[in-house]
Amino acid sequence: MRAKRIPLKFSVAILGALIVVAAAGCSSEGKGGPVWTAGSSSGAPGSATPSGSSTAPPSGGSTASGSPSAASTATAGATASAWKTYSDAAKKVSFDLPSDWIAQSVTPDAGSMPGALKIEVKDAKGGYLATLHTGLPSASPADCNPAAKRPYTVVSSVPIDLPHADGDSMIPPHVVFRVIQGYKFFGSYGITNLVAGSDGQACQLRNLVVGPAGKGNYYFGDMPTVHAFATDEVVAPAKSFDTLDQAAKYVDQSSEFANVQRMLLSLKVNL
Repeated sequence: MRAKRIPLKFSVAILGALIVVAAAGCSSEGKGGPVWTAGSSSGAPGSATPSGSSTAPPSGGSTASGSPSAASTATAGATASAWKTYSDAAKKVSFDLPSDWIAQSVTPDAGSMPGALKIEVKDAKGGYLATLHTGLPSASPADCNPAAKRPYTVVSSVPIDLPHADGDSMIPPHVVFRVIQGYKFFGSYGITNLVAGSDGQACQLRNLVVGPAGKGNYYFGDMPTVHAFATDEVVAPAKSFDTLDQAAKYVDQSSEFANVQRMLLSLKVNL
């Protein structure tokens, strides 16, 4: 018995429908499986690598959650060959960092909860990279005038297992790199469990994890928030790019981001 042939135009239509369905399934903020955007050939998302090991997390394309992503297929940057682990004396926090980077405990911000920690991370030359701050009190987000909202893009988003609160406008914690559009594209990396904004627009992007009730909030990143800077504002330590493609290349190709992302993903917090 001869198989019945499906007309070509119907085959194309069916294929197109499948592509649309597949794309729709990947658009939710903070949803989906782990996707690495930096590293090399082995390891698992969120896992720490023993000190002195050259093993790096697996690589992948940059995946956005919450707004359209900046497409990039470049080879990921390489991570450092030797790593060490930082931990405070009370073992409340720990994270891995390249062996020549510096982690230093400093005085927590005024108004922090008792037992709060603040650790600054710098590179081998003393250049600032990130701050980990725990014990932050609850704070309402700044007012956001709809006219002040700007488009933002999640260039990289990777799930991480951290203690957190659940509620409206919250997602499971992620390590993210996001950019917000002003006279340039201003980018920042950090951890968050907050949805940045609706319809791909926001007044600011917060690198903050809301902790369980009574435990305080915490952040780990280059800055607590990033916004569309004015021309007379100091941008650093945020990154600035002329195009989204430049932001995607920073995520996919730079060793700095590869190391920072691996460090952020190794974070362990005992609240």
